[in-house]
Amino acid sequence: MDALPLVGLIAASAAVAGAARRTPVAAPLLLVAVGLIASYVPGVPDFHLDPDIVLPLLLPPLLHTAALDSSYLDLRANIRPVALLSVGYVLFATLAVGYLAYLFVPDLPLTAALVLGAVVAPPDAVAATAIARRLGLPSRITTILQGESLVNDATAITAYKVALAAAIGEGASWAGGLGEFALAALGGIGVGLVLMIPIHWLRTHLREALIQNTLSLLIPFIAYAAAEQVHASGVLAVVVVALYLGHHSSQVDFATRLQEEAVWKMVSFVLESVVFALIGLQLAIVVEGLGEYGVGEALWYAAGVFVTVVVVRFVWVYPATFLPRMASRRIREREPDTTWTAPLIVGWAGMRGVVSLAIAFSIPLTTADGEAFPARNLVLFLTFTTVIGTLVVQGLTLPTLIRAVKLPGRDTYAETLAEAQAQSEASAAAERRLEELLADERNALPQPLADRLRTVLERRRNAVWERLGTVNEVTGESADDTYRRLAREMIAAERDVFVELRNRRRIDDEMMRTLLRRLDLEEAAAYREEA
Repeated sequence: MDALPLVGLIAASAAVAGAARRTPVAAPLLLVAVGLIASYVPGVPDFHLDPDIVLPLLLPPLLHTAALDSSYLDLRANIRPVALLSVGYVLFATLAVGYLAYLFVPDLPLTAALVLGAVVAPPDAVAATAIARRLGLPSRITTILQGESLVNDATAITAYKVALAAAIGEGASWAGGLGEFALAALGGIGVGLVLMIPIHWLRTHLREALIQNTLSLLIPFIAYAAAEQVHASGVLAVVVVALYLGHHSSQVDFATRLQEEAVWKMVSFVLESVVFALIGLQLAIVVEGLGEYGVGEALWYAAGVFVTVVVVRFVWVYPATFLPRMASRRIREREPDTTWTAPLIVGWAGMRGVVSLAIAFSIPLTTADGEAFPARNLVLFLTFTTVIGTLVVQGLTLPTLIRAVKLPGRDTYAETLAEAQAQSEASAAAERRLEELLADERNALPQPLADRLRTVLERRRNAVWERLGTVNEVTGESADDTYRRLAREMIAAERDVFVELRNRRRIDDEMMRTLLRRLDLEEAAAYREEA
């Protein structure tokens, strides 16, 4: 196997994603656009989207990082809208899109149309949440979109298996489909529940950060493979384990948390970049496979399916938002009020992604009796155009739509105030503990060192409050911003001296690395406070 094309794909994807940070266009959209163009550039290799790679090797780590960053408490508080979208909407979209495609596209069998409906049913996690965070959407909408995307892949994959069984002639009934769905859902959750506690125990009892992080990289693949081995949902197993680990991450050693965050940020960045580039790169492959269908005819069908996908989501989202509130007083009391703008944004944020394409590419070439799968090439094309259409049309217009409806963003002042109050309570507890420790003669410290501990604690207590106060008229910085900037400048000056002493052979490289590591930890702490 020639590794150079793969290395080139990773490097180019990372470069485009990095460049996107300097533009107003979200990275997923720019990556797709570049991939579309590159698919017709002579000399660019054909990168076939292999479902045997995407589903078991790319999907688990992407879901794992998304679930780690999610809030279990927020998801639990919004379980009703999340469940209605991740389960109810996906099943509704499978049936509605499939049946309407059957009516709209000539010679498309109903079973093949339902396969198409299941394939394009699940919205993509990465694109929607990336845009939501970038635009500062209210936290509840972001939580609902994240929660939907964590679970909907499992629903769609199960619905796809049931529809595919009917399409290839293996036989499928409503009872069998419901049974398979129950097995996949309950089995996936069960496997996650079985694995999460021993994995967490292992993480808290390993003392070597490198071993802990090696385990961290293996966790999503272990959970996915274990669930799939018993024909359960690997997606749900990964999500359950990651939510539990993320909720209890404070119990893990600090060195592990620091390394783990850095490692998973890099892994997530690389995988997300490659995934969206791969979506665009499939254009030439999909068009060449159209076969008996003309491009113009196929584009006409694609426009119809795209419009159907967009409309069907709104047909579900608005009733699912308001009907339960109208029918249940308990829901009205428990959940915050909402207006027509929130479901509008949720409905328009239904962008499709790589999971839809991976599922589509897994459609077999033949049915159980050896005949060609009906309209397989057309289903691939319609899936591809739906993914591209939602990413480009909805992705590019979502920021404008959010600004147009004047949806209130995150209340940064209230969040900073809550952060300051939490820090104040924590600092008070730390101060009491410090005085208890210093009262013990075993912890006796010279007065300057004891005062230094108190000073560090006081600065941490005041840092957040200063962000709410006045700023420097010249620099626009708060006092805490200036403090961190000056601290970084001092660290940089120390670092230059250590390097110079090494170059002059007054200290060796090992000592220099030890000294630089201390500075790196101090600078990392300052950076994390700033972030």
